[in-house]
Amino acid sequence: MVVEMTDGFEVVGEAEDGERGVELAASLKPDLVLMDVQMPGIDGIEATRRIAALDQPPEVLVLSTHEGGRYDELAVEAGAFRFLPKSSFGMDELEEVWAAILAR
Repeated sequence: MVVEMTDGFEVVGEAEDGERGVELAASLKPDLVLMDVQMPGIDGIEATRRIAALDQPPEVLVLSTHEGGRYDELAVEAGAFRFLPKSSFGMDELEEVWAAILAR
């Protein structure tokens, strides 16, 4: 997995559905959440919206196998820092996103 192979990052939780993703974000308080658009239950866009509404929410990077379309706009409107297609996500992109977050 990309996160585990990238220096300075560690996986602190994994969710099998959108609701659990929101619960874990609230309880574990990670710095960054990687969210898939297509999740069972509530989708990744709605889960991102709920995470963004938390007190002191983590940053959210939304990933999807879908390229193009409106997912990028929907993700950012929901509160995600950025949307990336899974096909262009790797260690370099993770580091670039984190650097951009820290530079804000």
